[in-house]
Amino acid sequence: MQILHNAHLSYCTNIHPGESWAAHFESLKQNFPQVKAEVSPDAAMGIGLRLSNQASIEILLGDNLQEFKQWLGDNDAYVFTMNGFPYGGFHDTVVKDQVHAPDWTTVDRVAYTQRIFGILAALLPEGMEGGISTSPLSYKHWFATADEMQEATIAATKNILTIAEQLNSIYDKSGILLHLDIEPEPDGVLETCREFIDWYEQVLLPLGAEHFGDEAEAIIKRHIQLCYDVCHFAIGYEPHKEVVAELAAKGIRTGKIQISAALKASFEADNKQAILEEFAKFDEPTYLHQVIARLPDGQLARYPDLPDALLLKDDALEWRAHFHVPIFLESFGLLNSTQSDIREVLAIWKEQPFTNHLEAETYTWGVLPAELKIPMANSISRELNWVIGQLNL
Repeated sequence: MQILHNAHLSYCTNIHPGESWAAHFESLKQNFPQVKAEVSPDAAMGIGLRLSNQASIEILLGDNLQEFKQWLGDNDAYVFTMNGFPYGGFHDTVVKDQVHAPDWTTVDRVAYTQRIFGILAALLPEGMEGGISTSPLSYKHWFATADEMQEATIAATKNILTIAEQLNSIYDKSGILLHLDIEPEPDGVLETCREFIDWYEQVLLPLGAEHFGDEAEAIIKRHIQLCYDVCHFAIGYEPHKEVVAELAAKGIRTGKIQISAALKASFEADNKQAILEEFAKFDEPTYLHQVIARLPDGQLARYPDLPDALLLKDDALEWRAHFHVPIFLESFGLLNSTQSDIREVLAIWKEQPFTNHLEAETYTWGVLPAELKIPMANSISRELNWVIGQLNL
């Protein structure tokens, strides 16, 4: 739906199960009409589409794409952003670090991303820009040495420049503006905003100059942008106001804000064990739930998954855990969410609109503790209406 500043708000369909196109489309048909009726009954509503590699191949078979376009029209819906991070199975299977596979060093990741950009270009309403979020190059713990990770970073960046070339060609021929939105996350090769900016300036732009020549900076800044996942930056204790200001000062654009919340808790001497027991309830086998702990000396300790943190039980003052929880809830018993980070980012955006795309993303509905589950469509509607309330729309 169109909101302030000519921006668009939606939700990411990675909450819906279904790796085949038929299964994912069926889940959309079952849930989207209710969401639209409860959120945007009188105006067109956008969809943040997630297609697996399998679904991206299948939607191009026969009349599938045309059938989907017809369904969008019939339901007063449109696609303006996509999630191209998870390539393979994302529900009802062990995902963990394989969410990064295949990574940006591979031709498979390039081919998949090129394909879904072609799909987005075919679906995008006239006059609207489109973006696709993607993985932060690869997964840090797959590399034994810093040299190995640097080699992978260079290989991945060269492949991303191939995408920039595709998007620039589309722009030159049709005027359609598409951008690839890199999504830093805990334990990604690009984990923090600092790492993203350093990569952008020290690796992407120099390699881009070799690839595009004098036009490199303009092409790259137009087509390679940031996906600002609030949950991920909150886990890393990122100072949102300073981050947004630095991005603006450097002319690095944000393609999308993913509106999402993590778990957090502050420890006191008399509540530590009880809090650890509460965190343990969110330990499940499907996704990585990285933990970043704030220690008494101000340093941050990082754990690749929740069981690693629970096993060590450090002397932290605070834990933040990568578990996307419903954004309309601020507390979960002894645990809290990073909802305040969302409120801060939305307040910054309202005064300084640094992107045109906002997307609620809580893909963990299927693995939430039972007491937090409400019907999927209701949960999506509550999230979007909560965002609308924060923006005073």
